[in-house]
Amino acid sequence: MTHRVAVLVPDQVIGLDLAIPCHVFDSTVLPSGEQPYELRVCGLRPVDAKVNVHAEYRVVPRWRLADARDADTLIVPGMWEPASPPARAVVKLVRDVYERGGRVASVCTGAFVLAAAGLLDGRRATTHWDDAGDLARCYPDVQVDPDVLYVDNDGRVLTSAGVAAGLDMCLHMVAADFGASVAARTARRIIVPVIRDGGQAQFIVHELPTDAGPVLQPTLSWMSDHLREDLTLDDIARHATMSVRTLNRRFREHVGTTPLQWLLTLRIERAKELLETTDLPIERIADEVGFGSSVTLRHHFTRRVRVPPQRYRAAFRAPVDLPSVP
Repeated sequence: MTHRVAVLVPDQVIGLDLAIPCHVFDSTVLPSGEQPYELRVCGLRPVDAKVNVHAEYRVVPRWRLADARDADTLIVPGMWEPASPPARAVVKLVRDVYERGGRVASVCTGAFVLAAAGLLDGRRATTHWDDAGDLARCYPDVQVDPDVLYVDNDGRVLTSAGVAAGLDMCLHMVAADFGASVAARTARRIIVPVIRDGGQAQFIVHELPTDAGPVLQPTLSWMSDHLREDLTLDDIARHATMSVRTLNRRFREHVGTTPLQWLLTLRIERAKELLETTDLPIERIADEVGFGSSVTLRHHFTRRVRVPPQRYRAAFRAPVDLPSVP
């Protein structure tokens, strides 16, 4: 029996988010040679799609929203301004398909539409790491996890991180529908790994807060400049000229975490930079960022980034002759 997949075209749709599920499900072929998915691209009207701010084109859906109501799987791609209220007809369609027993999924910021439909309340979900904070603020009942590539809630409600993570989620759905071998064959056809190492955590950029205030900001910069040193909580409080208790409170207010957790973040980010841009051995990098040993670096790095340092370097190291840090 053919599995009906409807991909919505919301206003301000991200073009690549729209194309990914279309390509994955259209490329899936059973060992018998049959295509198991019937694909429909559905929308209210023609819309402008963007790949980025400079590339824009017109999408004219062949199918209307009503043609998605009998879908076995409904997919909502991401949008450029996800916090804007989605069309009521789209929200109702998402809810109706789910209540009828269909599977509902989102790519990237399409999670905002699923949240608006109430499908993510009390559930774990993800979206692009840069929009995760907005999703959590707009929908506080959603358990937002910005570290993973996708989340599957009992096979009925799925959300993925940004752009390429939609590939991982769609291949996961193909495996759930027709088995791992069919998913692997599809992955080979579109030339991607069927399962990627780690999660979204390896792509997240943690920037130095810009609103930490005139008292705390110099200490944040000082911590960044003294990563190699064995800094303690007392050392940090002494530099900030405040008690440990006040320091912890100020960090919670302005940075959103504790001083030692922020120090760990700074060290991980510096280690990522060195792995990407130098040929230093892991032991040397551990010393440069203040972990002291490669064992400690591997422990914290793998726990935070979800892949070990060597694998991170293999994935992100620039393909040029790299300088060594003197």
